[in-house]
Amino acid sequence: MNCNRKRIAAVFLLLVFLLAINGCSATEQDAETGEQASSGESASVKTAGISTEDMFSQRDKESGYDESAAVAVVLNGDQIACDSDQVEITGSTAVIKDAGTYLLSGILTNGQIVVEAEKTDKLQLVLNGVQANCDTSAVIYVKQADKVWVTLADGTENTLSNKNEFVAIDDNNIDSVIFSKEDLTLNGTGKLTIEAVYGHGIVSKDDLALTGGSYEITAASHALSGKDSIRIADGSFVLASGKDGLHAENTDDTSLGFIYIEEGEFHIISEGDGMDASAFLQIEGGSIDIQSGGGSENAAVQQEELFGAGGFGQQASTDTETETASTKGLKASETLTISGGTITVDSADDAMHSNADILIQGGVCTVATGDDGIHADAGVTIDNAEITVTESYEGIEGLTIDITGGTVSVIASDDGMNAAGGNDQSGFDGGMMQDRFASDSDSYIRISGGTVTINASGDGIDSNGNLYVSGGETYISGPTNSGNGALDYAGEAQVTGGVFIAAGESGMAQNFSSSSTQGAILVHVTGSASDGEVVLKDSNGNTLVSYTPQKSYGCILVSCPQIEQGKTYLLTAAGQSISIDMESLIYGSGGNVGGQPGGGNRPNGQMQPPGGF
Repeated sequence: MNCNRKRIAAVFLLLVFLLAINGCSATEQDAETGEQASSGESASVKTAGISTEDMFSQRDKESGYDESAAVAVVLNGDQIACDSDQVEITGSTAVIKDAGTYLLSGILTNGQIVVEAEKTDKLQLVLNGVQANCDTSAVIYVKQADKVWVTLADGTENTLSNKNEFVAIDDNNIDSVIFSKEDLTLNGTGKLTIEAVYGHGIVSKDDLALTGGSYEITAASHALSGKDSIRIADGSFVLASGKDGLHAENTDDTSLGFIYIEEGEFHIISEGDGMDASAFLQIEGGSIDIQSGGGSENAAVQQEELFGAGGFGQQASTDTETETASTKGLKASETLTISGGTITVDSADDAMHSNADILIQGGVCTVATGDDGIHADAGVTIDNAEITVTESYEGIEGLTIDITGGTVSVIASDDGMNAAGGNDQSGFDGGMMQDRFASDSDSYIRISGGTVTINASGDGIDSNGNLYVSGGETYISGPTNSGNGALDYAGEAQVTGGVFIAAGESGMAQNFSSSSTQGAILVHVTGSASDGEVVLKDSNGNTLVSYTPQKSYGCILVSCPQIEQGKTYLLTAAGQSISIDMESLIYGSGGNVGGQPGGGNRPNGQMQPPGGF
């Protein structure tokens, strides 16, 4: 344990604050099965998270078996038949005592299959057309073994269920249709349907792995639960859960309780979180569709900013319950990493949430949420991904936000991006005053690449610290009320490259800081319902940049590499043409503000509207 944690910790600080997953590395292979010794499975680290190298053993992904050597266990109503002395049968309960492969078939109306072998034994249970129910306990109960594989035989349909509340049969808290105290892997190409009227669908108190098969699980609590981990290599999953769809939690070891998705097709409807990990959550690929907590339309009443509509905002009353079920889409206590796949989330609370960092380095993500589209208590990094937030309170929130590539589109009823000190202060948890007025030297938003489009009713980009723009293209349709701005920062805002166009109201407008090395133009446009295309041309009539804001606006901020000090430009906005003489690199931060005499200057490049306050 200690040696692996030290090794991982050295890389942890240099990369993305990843955690060791469990144990010192052990490479001894079981001579018969090729299974890695369970005392020391570990994973190597790469920049996008944890690699697949040691997540699954060779046997996890190979679901074949020798039927002629398997022990047949026949289920027949309220009876079980087996000719082997490796299986002890008492009425409708079969206890499997030794290593080997067991072929289960038939119907069991109210009974149980128990694995109670030696601690070093490995067993394979093949479900070959099984319909089995256990009214008050687990249908399959792995009490002791080294590891158990449950294989869904090719072309078969299998159904397991419970009907009543669980009744204790020993010291273990059995609370699922399949319950394992040991490492458990489900594989194969058949189908498994689980109906858990009470409790969970599948639970492992160690590692739970699924590498193939088709699963339809309806559970009163969690559909899939693993104490140390849930690892999914492939498969089809249709999950309906009264709590979380996937739930991994280890309260004894914070490096465990992780979820890893390599591939697979997921359709999850959860009353709680779609996927919830007490450690990290990593998605490499697959197709994931989640509705959590009834979706965005079922969100709690959101807070808007204080002091009434159009001012510094209106603080509507929020949900009065002090404790409510978590209804996030993807949730991790540690790093949430996405490097591929297609992900769709419709959630009442945050669509993607981490108490640490969120790293999105690939994939296509489309989310609708009643709170934050993406929220990290620490940093959010987006690179080479396609992110679309179709509905949110705040689009992207974190202590820091880095956009280095890809495509990001955000619609938000409050801020589009908010570097807010890392706390989940918006929406359900309140604290708007802290977000808006507190400066945080650790907070920043940095855009160095990609294409960012924001439609925000609050601030378009809001940093409680600094803003850095060095590349990419950023287009903002900001607020139509004077209590917010298309750009809002508490420290400084430097533009050194890229295209940046922001449209909003002028009451709280800010320009880029004088430390910028690329030119920026901030102008006010007249009219009560200004709209129309924004076009910037040079003195030769060449179009440099253009953008059509998605709603009315009162001022425009434009920056692009072609803006140079000492040259003249023509800006067309809201049907008006304004000649701009770039006497300094930053135009509109003082004196004659965008053609509005007496506009004046406010701290941090903030523009005072005509007539003052």
